[in-house]
Amino acid sequence: MTRHALLFDLDGTLIDSIGLLLECMEFAFTDRVPRPTTAQWVAGIGTPLRTQLAEWCAGDEEVEALVTKYRDYQDLHLERLTTPFPGVIETLAWARTQGHPTAIVTSKGKGMTSRSLEHVGLAQAFDAIVTFEETSRHKPLPDPVFLALERLGATPDRAIFVGDSPHDMHAGRAAGVRTAAALWGPFRRDELEPAAPTFWMTRFDQLPNIIAQLPV
Repeated sequence: MTRHALLFDLDGTLIDSIGLLLECMEFAFTDRVPRPTTAQWVAGIGTPLRTQLAEWCAGDEEVEALVTKYRDYQDLHLERLTTPFPGVIETLAWARTQGHPTAIVTSKGKGMTSRSLEHVGLAQAFDAIVTFEETSRHKPLPDPVFLALERLGATPDRAIFVGDSPHDMHAGRAAGVRTAAALWGPFRRDELEPAAPTFWMTRFDQLPNIIAQLPV
């Protein structure tokens, strides 16, 4: 039997790193005006870092200076402020034993993605990993999802994308895959509803039941 391809966002979906992302922002914007509020920064989580920063900068030089500060802080504190969400490791192990091809679809860079997965014990959990560097267009556009499907040899009708942000839901819908909204991330249900996810999840270990509902 053909198995469904399981695609996942990383930050806020598989790993609890939102505190890290907020601390990185606070450090990068120290003594700067204008600066984003916490709510404004959270709204952009799931899109590339430079895209988020560009809204608060006068030009590329400022963006790159803030990228350096942000990443310097991230480099020092990633392990302290990154943990897997409950049920993630066990449920992904189940998915592997069931033969489901799995992929990460993240706007995070390759280096930090690899380091984060290694830290939480998920370095060998995925058949494909699509990071920021690998597409010229990013979530909420479908390009990263299409690339993950290509690498898995999967078709949209046999895939589901689990993510915590509206950007994930929009990218999945645009690629023609079913989506599942993770409500343990920083986005509220009312913020995710306009993106019309196929399924709602309050715990990661609900994934097997959702997969059981997909057409065979």
